[in-house]
Amino acid sequence: MNTDTVSAGVVALHPVRLSLIWAALFTALWTWLIYVLPALPESGVPALGVRLMAHGLIALGLWLGLERTPLTPRQRQAIWLSIMIPFTLWATVAWTAAINGAFRAGASSLPLLPAAILLPVIVGAPVLLLSKRIGQLLDAMPATWLIALQLYRVFGSQWLAYWLRGVLPGLWALPAGTGDVLTGLFAVPAAIALATGTAEGRRAAILWNVFGLADFAVAITLGMIMSPGPFQLIIPQGPSMGVDSFPNVLTPAFVVPSSILLHALSLRQLFRLSPAETM
Repeated sequence: MNTDTVSAGVVALHPVRLSLIWAALFTALWTWLIYVLPALPESGVPALGVRLMAHGLIALGLWLGLERTPLTPRQRQAIWLSIMIPFTLWATVAWTAAINGAFRAGASSLPLLPAAILLPVIVGAPVLLLSKRIGQLLDAMPATWLIALQLYRVFGSQWLAYWLRGVLPGLWALPAGTGDVLTGLFAVPAAIALATGTAEGRRAAILWNVFGLADFAVAITLGMIMSPGPFQLIIPQGPSMGVDSFPNVLTPAFVVPSSILLHALSLRQLFRLSPAETM
C-alpha cells in the first residue's frame, strides 16, 4: 500500500463519519415519527414523496450519465426514453394495483405479490446487464452514483416502528428493518470510500452491495413463508403479516425489485471499471 492510498483512506474518514451521523439522526427521527404518528405512513404521502424523489434522481442520473458517453444526442434521448418510459409505467402499474388492493391476500388465486417481486428481476436483469448501450452508459457513469442513491433504504426503519407498535411480527420486521437501515446508513460511506480509488474502497462497495442483496433475500424469504398464501410455512404468533395493502405493499411490489436491479448494475460497474474510474 503506497502513501497516496493511505492518505486517501485517512481523508475519507471524516466525511464517512459525518455522513453516518447525519443519516443515523435522520433515520432515528423518521422512526420516531412513524411510531408516534401511525396515520403518517398510512396516508401514503411519505411513500409517494420518497418514490418521486428516487424516480427523479434516477431520471437525472441517467441523463447525466448518458452525456458522458460518446453517443449522439439522438441516441442518448432514445436510450433515456427506452429506460424511463418502462420504468415509469412499471411504477404506475404497481401503484395502481396497490391502491386497488390487487396484492391483498385472497384477492386473486395467483401469487401476484411474489410475481411482482421476482418477475421484474428475472426479466429486467438480463436486459440491463447484457445490453451494449446500457454497458456504455454504466462504463461512463461514476460507480458511486448507484450506491449513494440507495440512501433511501433508511426509510425501511418503518418496519421497526411497526414492530415496536405491535402491528408486525418481530421475526420478519427485525431482520428486514435492520437490514434496510444498515444498507441505507452505509450507502453514502460506501460511495465515499469507493471514490478514494483504493482497493479497500472497492471491496467496501462490493461488500455493501452483497449485504444489500442478502437483506432482500432474507426479507423476501421470510415474508413469503410467513404471509397467508400458497408459500406460507410459518403462522406468526401475535400480530400477522400486514404488508400486502397500500401503501406498505409498494415496498415489496416495486421498491425491492428496483433496488435489486440497482445492486446488480452497481456490481457490474465495480467488476469492470478500473479504480481510477470509480470517481
